[in-house]
Amino acid sequence: MKTNSQLHSDVRMELAWDPRVEDREINVAATDGVATLTGSVPSYADKMAAERATERVSGVKAVANDLVVVVPGIHQRSDTDIAHEVVDALVWDVQVPDTKVKAAVTNGWITLEGDVEWRYQRDAAARAVRNLAGVRGVTNHITIAAKRVASQDVSKSIRDALERRADRTSGRIHVETVGGVVTLTGNVPSFGDRRAAEGAAWSSPGVTDVHDELAITV
Repeated sequence: MKTNSQLHSDVRMELAWDPRVEDREINVAATDGVATLTGSVPSYADKMAAERATERVSGVKAVANDLVVVVPGIHQRSDTDIAHEVVDALVWDVQVPDTKVKAAVTNGWITLEGDVEWRYQRDAAARAVRNLAGVRGVTNHITIAAKRVASQDVSKSIRDALERRADRTSGRIHVETVGGVVTLTGNVPSFGDRRAAEGAAWSSPGVTDVHDELAITV
């Protein structure tokens, strides 16, 4: 296991290496595998990019993203202007069923509501709006209203998906399904493996929620 100082150094280097991250005002603390990001960034896109970069570092088990978005004057926009851009962004993204999604903007913070059939549609809606200029944050309250599928069929389809992908961690993941709610337990070696397992669960028909309780062991 890396020491706290090694982990801190690696996170700092990864943030500096990623061209999507404006890291000059980002502070990093690392303790027992938990990386905490504080300070400020100029956009919500920077905040999310910093979180993803930190997750990629070997030895990071969890990320606390306490970064504050401070929009530069040149990019500041009224809530009305942002709202118009949000509507257009949702319409133009082919993965978003825009007629089922509503948005509100308050002080640059976007809140999404509605219901869709698939998780990828929910994620696409957030992705479509989070990189807009002037956005300080996104809260995604869109719910998944999937068609009902037998629990045993859901569990089997997830297990099959993990095995099809020759997932090296599939044998370490336990899948439990109650109704459309899937709970993943076990352990994986990285955030990438954890996201892959969660993605496989969300891709199964009938899934309305995924409880990711996988532990990252290094």
